Amino acid sequence: MKDEQINYKFWTVVMIQNRDEVLLLNRQHDDFKGYIPPGGKVEFPERFSDGAIREVKEETGLEVCDLKFKGISEFVNPATQDRYIMFNYWTDQYKGELLEDPPEGELKWVKIAELDQYPMQEDIRKRIHLFFSEGTFEVHTIWDEKSKAPKETYIRHT
Repeated sequence: MKDEQINYKFWTVVMIQNRDEVLLLNRQHDDFKGYIPPGGKVEFPERFSDGAIREVKEETGLEVCDLKFKGISEFVNPATQDRYIMFNYWTDQYKGELLEDPPEGELKWVKIAELDQYPMQEDIRKRIHLFFSEGTFEVHTIWDEKSKAPKETYIRHT
């Protein structure tokens, strides 16, 4: 193992379900464009689930509870020693009203059966249906710094 410093960063996403629909936001800024579940960076020293709840409130206006842990997805970049870890949650328990002018992009209730028709990052597309499967999942992606693209992705149902 290398003695170099490994850079860890933590994010959360929360799949909010209402019957046969889920809430997604159409993010159109920086390098992370497309429809994604609400979520964001975990602030130090907050707990991961608290970060998920806070990010949903900031991005949607909704207060979520009864989060179910669904899995971890991560990007590992050996060239830069970066390891970005996302904690994935699911819930159907929420209250409040959606923000009229959300900061991260337009909010939309999307039918689960139509998810594949929406533009989204490949990372999200590979795991979005895993939120609705029994058990948990782990998605491990190795990033290729030269091509600025995923080199390999492994998905394990746990």
